[in-house]
Amino acid sequence: MAELTREQIRDLMGAVLEAQGKTLPADDGADLREIGFRSLDFSELALRVEDEIGDELNFDAPGLRQIAKVGDVLDFIEQLQSA
Repeated sequence: MAELTREQIRDLMGAVLEAQGKTLPADDGADLREIGFRSLDFSELALRVEDEIGDELNFDAPGLRQIAKVGDVLDFIEQLQSA
């Protein structure tokens, strides 16, 4: 399985937001609710990552509840790739 870098994941996250006319802030500490990144957006990001790496990401709902900041999303996806 190929792994994406943090920057590549960030680019995909930015593309998900850009499709909605939103901009991904440069600050990893930005609050997801404030930038309008919803759970459906996370699902779209996960699908895009899966397409890029050619493999399925396995995650559960409790892990998602811990996600509040942009950096949390990037950390979570990075961890899923190495699991």
